[in-house]
Amino acid sequence: MSRKQFNLSRTALLTFIQDIDEDTADIQAKYFNNTLRWHVGHVLVVTEKLLLRYPKKSEHIPANYADLFGPGTKPGDWEEQAPTLKELTSYLENQQERINNFEDLFWKTNVTFKVPFGSIETFGDLLIMLSHHETEHLGKMKAMHQVVTYEK
Repeated sequence: MSRKQFNLSRTALLTFIQDIDEDTADIQAKYFNNTLRWHVGHVLVVTEKLLLRYPKKSEHIPANYADLFGPGTKPGDWEEQAPTLKELTSYLENQQERINNFEDLFWKTNVTFKVPFGSIETFGDLLIMLSHHETEHLGKMKAMHQVVTYEK
């Protein structure tokens, strides 16, 4: 069940990203703390961090992404070039494929660390929470995209 929900969320995000161009991805609209590119990278990083203990135990995405897109970061603090949307999309697709290949037993395994949101017991619960997190950011991105394209 949780993978089905995750795939629905991830597919919606990937579909939305297709309509964003590189210039629009970096516009920070008034009243918003971040950019569309930041939100895309943030979803990737948080999912990798909580499911796979990135960056310490996962090398599937570059280690510097934690500094660019981790909780509490913002584009205004970036001191390096951010990855392109194409690169981020590729990592999101790869991450989705890896998650879908996890054995069923993994999702029933208890989480052994404190999760900052809600009552999470198993990795299946965690994936449901991450799907919610992803759609929450997608909603913000859609609102931002409307504002940014209106202001252009």
